[in-house]
Amino acid sequence: MNTWSKRAALALIAAIPLAIGAPARAAAPVTCAAPAPSTTQPGYLVLDPNCDVSGAPFTALAGATVHTGISGGAAYRIEVPQAWNGKLVVFAHGYRGTGTTVYVDNPDLRAHYITAGYAWAASSYATNGYDVGQGVRDSYAMIGLFRQVTGLAARSVIMTGKSMGGQVTAVAIETYPRTFAGAMPYCGVLGDTKLFDYFLDANVTAAALTGTKIDFPLSPPSDYQDQWRQEVAKILPGLGVATGRPPVLTAAGQTWSDVVERRTGGARPGFDSAFSYWNAAPASAPLTDLPFLFGLYPGLTGGTSNIAPGNVTDNRFTVYRSTDRIWPTAAEWRLNAQVLRVRPTASADPGLAGIPRVDGNPRIPVLSLHDIGDLFVPFSMEQVYAQRATAHGRAGLFVSRAIRGVGHCDFTQPELTSAFDDLTGWISTGHRPAGDAILRPSVVADPAFGCRFTQGAHPVFTAPACPTD
Repeated sequence: MNTWSKRAALALIAAIPLAIGAPARAAAPVTCAAPAPSTTQPGYLVLDPNCDVSGAPFTALAGATVHTGISGGAAYRIEVPQAWNGKLVVFAHGYRGTGTTVYVDNPDLRAHYITAGYAWAASSYATNGYDVGQGVRDSYAMIGLFRQVTGLAARSVIMTGKSMGGQVTAVAIETYPRTFAGAMPYCGVLGDTKLFDYFLDANVTAAALTGTKIDFPLSPPSDYQDQWRQEVAKILPGLGVATGRPPVLTAAGQTWSDVVERRTGGARPGFDSAFSYWNAAPASAPLTDLPFLFGLYPGLTGGTSNIAPGNVTDNRFTVYRSTDRIWPTAAEWRLNAQVLRVRPTASADPGLAGIPRVDGNPRIPVLSLHDIGDLFVPFSMEQVYAQRATAHGRAGLFVSRAIRGVGHCDFTQPELTSAFDDLTGWISTGHRPAGDAILRPSVVADPAFGCRFTQGAHPVFTAPACPTD
């Protein structure tokens, strides 16, 4: 779910398929064409898939052939190595805002796929916004397009995606359970509407702890953003938070941090650095004058994210905790009595409408990664999926790996490469790879949590050093 979109200029031309194993030919010069009007989404433009986000030509890696085009209002890219192993990876991108221009880009593991003999395919999707259903439809369509434009039939397909594309991945493998051999979501929204519950939790507890009265309009008035700014201006001093600088927390602010920590995965190493990082960061436009977490309040969109048929957030029965004691403290009871309660008028959709539901009922191996300091799409998304998989008797088909980073989708190439290779080994041999015990609070709270699968430096993350042996 990447809020910060890239920009590019793209085209209508689909490359003529080349025979696998044919001698490499010099690529003809590519001129980025003007955006093409969408044939399926009135008002949308589709950028030229033959150009990268910088405007530079998209060309094949050594020993590979590329195919590009536009189909069903979505741009696509396909790349096939000459030494193809008969297997295809379908990549689903993350959230790109609500603009009306769509574009396709490359997966993070593009070079590794080609080196390992895998072909890959990716779609721009025909729409932007939090449209997971469209992402599922257009990603699934890539399997047929792959066969159509290359003349090849994949004998095995792996689904993968990041952020919102992680939810696309989780929904796709449940919608088409016989299509995929394995899946690798990462930094994914694996808890569907639980993500929006978290956005609600962070804001209503901040308000309650500072004695600030806020509301949750199901039909926000045109001036609600300005009203929200005024309410946030009352909240921030009581917390010790200000846009653009690390927080200097008051007592109420420290309690708020403790509550957010427990709502995003539980006590864990590095949380203080993550909380400081995300509260110093500005929210997305047009609320860049607010700290990041306060630009996510679902009341700004009536709790719909502009895609569901009503409010999907629900905290009627949530018990907010700032400690790990068995029984809530008097202060915790007061917080729960004072916090604004919101009831849902819609829910996750069982199909591909609105915000599609993730059942957590995989029939294939699923290996996922998540930064434990991510407070945009929090680590708790992994725990929600693990709980659902366990409830369906599918715990053995889900492996989660914790990474010691604070950013959203902040992974190194070795972390992603190891995960992919371990997933494909699992698919081939049936041997389930190692993961982290993310549902055990004592494991999550251990100072060494996340050390096992973190490879390389992650700036800003601050925690006790990992053991050296």
